[in-house]
Amino acid sequence: MPLRRGDKLKNKPFTDAKVRSFKKKSKVYREHDYGGLYLEVAVSGSKIWKQRYNFEQKQVMITIGHYPHVSLLDARQAVNENKQLLVQGIDPRHKNIKSSKPTFNEMFNKWHNQKCSEWSDNYAYDVKQRADCYLIPIIGRKPIDKITTPDMLALLKKIEEKGVLDTLRKIKGIASRTFSFSVGMGEITVNPVRDLPMDIFKRRKQVHYPTFTDPKDIGQLLRTLDCHKGTYQVRAALEIAPHIFLRPGELTKLIWDYVDFSDRIIRVDKSIMKMKRDHLVPMSNQVFDMLKDLSRIESGSKYIFPSLRNKNKGITTNALLSSIRSLGINSGQFVTHGFRGMASSFLHEKGFVSDVIERQLAHVEANKVKAAYCHAEYLEQRIVLMQAWSNYLDDLKSNVNLTKTIKE
Repeated sequence: MPLRRGDKLKNKPFTDAKVRSFKKKSKVYREHDYGGLYLEVAVSGSKIWKQRYNFEQKQVMITIGHYPHVSLLDARQAVNENKQLLVQGIDPRHKNIKSSKPTFNEMFNKWHNQKCSEWSDNYAYDVKQRADCYLIPIIGRKPIDKITTPDMLALLKKIEEKGVLDTLRKIKGIASRTFSFSVGMGEITVNPVRDLPMDIFKRRKQVHYPTFTDPKDIGQLLRTLDCHKGTYQVRAALEIAPHIFLRPGELTKLIWDYVDFSDRIIRVDKSIMKMKRDHLVPMSNQVFDMLKDLSRIESGSKYIFPSLRNKNKGITTNALLSSIRSLGINSGQFVTHGFRGMASSFLHEKGFVSDVIERQLAHVEANKVKAAYCHAEYLEQRIVLMQAWSNYLDDLKSNVNLTKTIKE
């Protein structure tokens, strides 16, 4: 086991004479050679070779053998052999347990390659990144049939401890779908994640985005946004955002192909929607006019709000938020997601049917069968709702008729 550049040693590597020189003491102690090899000297004076290594983010100490039955050279050779096993994803403690099954990483890649043609590029990238961060380093090199429910519970609990509960839910889903795929491919018979319900983990707190609820404050917000002196792309996005109920990440990815001026509808593809379902946004007269004006600008981009630096991308959600902050609106008052909450609060308060509002907000339908048929559900009512809301926003912005109801 030769020394490599970068190895840091407090002491020189052992020699046979050095090993023989270690004497017993009143308590057990260890001396470090290098590369994870230790010599443990017992109170009796007997000497045992040990190896320390990390496996699946846990530190492990194993026994190699007793000195002098196992020589210094033999101990170093054993350490090298164990390191080769670790490279292959095999825990040296279980080196005699062999599996002909593919590793988790191999099965994940097969599943991902098969499914990514059905996903948007962004979603496929996101799934791969999450797996590479949270799953592959821990169980990636482990044979798929050797991964147990306790293994997965320990992995998910580690994520829970970090407090990233939304990530926990997503990682559990990615792992479960990989295991289900492996069951379908005949590599395993049981999905080890299947019997881990989400209620054994901490409940994710409901996120309430800061927003304005007072009509006067909303009117002032709209007037303040008009004062934005940045690029036309960001200004236009901030002008349209209050009217169309989209999430910031959906708004910034809108492309002109989605816009149907004839039917006065924005047909948003599921690839950019958070819930991965096609979504319809009826255009109010105000939104129609704003988009018509934008369409006359020769940006050379497919995006409605193209990035100034790269026309092949839309502006970022951070660009929207930074612009809002530059206008003196702090994070405790309002965030870009707050446009949705603002609309939802007022529309519910003013008596619009809840199901109509929820459809326009693109919230998930709990009943999956019903959800399959609700793509265009309540469309006529949603057209009325969107026009009434845009009219109301215009009134608030103009600071007139604040006592008028939204339906008038």
